Amino acid sequence: MEKVCVPELTAGQMEELCGRAEKSAREYVLSKVSSQKITTLDITIDTVGAKPVTVNVEVAITLSPLMKKFDVERLVNEAKEEAFASIERYLRTLTCKSGK
Repeated sequence: MEKVCVPELTAGQMEELCGRAEKSAREYVLSKVSSQKITTLDITIDTVGAKPVTVNVEVAITLSPLMKKFDVERLVNEAKEEAFASIERYLRTLTCKSGK
């Protein structure tokens, strides 16, 4: 049976992981809402540890009062999902394979 592992992440790899996750979340939000209708968009990606790495994604969005019927909570959750999908894709590029 083949096992897949992720090597211990370097500081550079963690920085790359956070940057990709932040970019994915931001691009997702901006694909759903015009930047002119966003009052604030804060995306925070934190990592803890190197192996295993724990990643926390926080997204805070305030929209223009004209967007009061827009489901902001859903947008936040979807942006987080995009960030985690990006993290998973990146980690898959770093995997090492073992025959054990």
